[in-house]
Amino acid sequence: MQQLLLPTKHAPGACSAEPTEEFLRALYERHGSVLLRFATRLLRGDRHRAEDVLQEAAIRAWQHAAELDPTADALRSWLFTVVRNLVIDGYRARQARPPELGDPDETQLPIQDGVDNALTTQVVIEAMKDLAPYQREVLMHVHYMGRTVNQTAKVLGVPPGTVKSRTYYAMRALREALHKRGLRTV
Repeated sequence: MQQLLLPTKHAPGACSAEPTEEFLRALYERHGSVLLRFATRLLRGDRHRAEDVLQEAAIRAWQHAAELDPTADALRSWLFTVVRNLVIDGYRARQARPPELGDPDETQLPIQDGVDNALTTQVVIEAMKDLAPYQREVLMHVHYMGRTVNQTAKVLGVPPGTVKSRTYYAMRALREALHKRGLRTV
């Protein structure tokens, strides 16, 4: 039978008379197994939750220990009511929130190790070798160095419209080169 861990201080709402360990021991000896079976039946066989409910009922009885006699039959009725109410409250709480999905299988989680990025970078570098030198140059300035069209035009000594058209055709050529290598592009 489950053993209840005793709080070291009064629980909130506990009466001023110091309840003793004997109260809980007597409560469990006289009512514990019957209440556990009752809670397990209410919870459709879930013994672990039934033990939690029983422990919560024992805590509530402990909080009212000064008013209760652990050997009285009236206490059993009170405990049955407490257990039933705890089960109902738990059911209502589970209905009020979305169901828990549990932990995903850790073997299915993606791991960011940089290998994908390294392989993609290698494929892009190889595909850029298929481009004309002026196309590689404009892509390096605009996409890798982060320069604007006007900055790139000034560095290359060409009009901004030329930078725009070279960038457009270079991206098209790069997309085709990547497609030939089996890499899908957006």
